[in-house]
This record gives sequence, structure tokens and C-alpha cells, in this order.
Amino acid sequence: MSVSPASVSPASPRVRSAPTQADLLDFARRTATDTALIASLPLDPEGRTWVRLEGPGGSEAWLIGWPPGTGTGWHDHAESVGAFVAASGELKENSLAARLPTDGWQTLELSEGVDRERRLPAGEGRAFGRHHVHEVLNASRTEHAVSVHAYYPPLPRIRRYSRTGQVLRLEQVERPEDWQ
Repeated sequence: MSVSPASVSPASPRVRSAPTQADLLDFARRTATDTALIASLPLDPEGRTWVRLEGPGGSEAWLIGWPPGTGTGWHDHAESVGAFVAASGELKENSLAARLPTDGWQTLELSEGVDRERRLPAGEGRAFGRHHVHEVLNASRTEHAVSVHAYYPPLPRIRRYSRTGQVLRLEQVERPEDWQ
């Protein structure tokens, strides 16, 4: 399924230069209010669903459906900045308030006090910078959630991590060809 740019946000201003975190968050907020678009996303009771959107200024954007109890696992978006907004339901974001080395490590022991938790009900969202490590979850046992995400530059890679207590381990590096 594809969505034309006009159906995403017909009144969107054109972004002439590389979009900033604020531009991406503004796009995600406006798109999350498009009730017809949000309702058009097919929802699966077992796994996440998604549709790629055309984001501002050449950014990569996604509409994502989250069944109850699903999540991303710990990951980052490498060199991309991003933003996301809950369009329906509520999402929870666990993140690390620490700058991690970008490359050359397999296992890190995290300091105490680096964990952050945010609850994002419908209409709420956040922007983040490069190498932001987080996991996003739909903690509800009964309700689907839907969210809008945007990244710039388009995702060059995603690094996936496992976490046991204060130990973070790099498990996998995914590239765009892995998502096709």
C-alpha cells in the first residue's frame, strides 16, 4: 500500500532545506491529525503494520500500527534525526540519556541514572537527535496504537541492541535493503 503525498498533508508547507527535528515533529503532528489516513492503516492483531509516507524535504516517514503488547526492542537510527507522534492509543518510550560511542564497540556497561521513560498518548510526540538509543512500546493489553514517524536523512542503518540490566550489547546492524 502506498500513500500519495497529497493525501498525507495537503496544506503542508514545502521544506526547502534539510528538515530539522522541529520540521519532522511538525510533520508528524499534522499527519497524526489526518483521521482518514490513520483509519486507512490496516491493523494486524499479531504484528506491527506500516505504510511508507512521503516526508518533508526528502525525509523518510512511516505510519505504524502497534498491536497491544508490541514494541521495537532497543535500537537507534544512526546518523538520522527523527520525530514521532502517537496518532491513536498510547505509546511508551524508554530511552537512554547518554551519548554512546557510534562505532567500534560490542558491549557497554551503562551508568546508573541514564534511563528515561515517556508516555505518549494520542497527539503527543517527541523529536530526537542522532544516535538516540530507545525502544518504543504499546504497553496496552487491549488497544492498538498508531503513530507517525519521520527521519532525516532517510535511514542509512538501524542498530539493534539487547539489554540485560545495565549491559547494552550491539546485536545487529540493519540497512535499508533489509527492510524491503
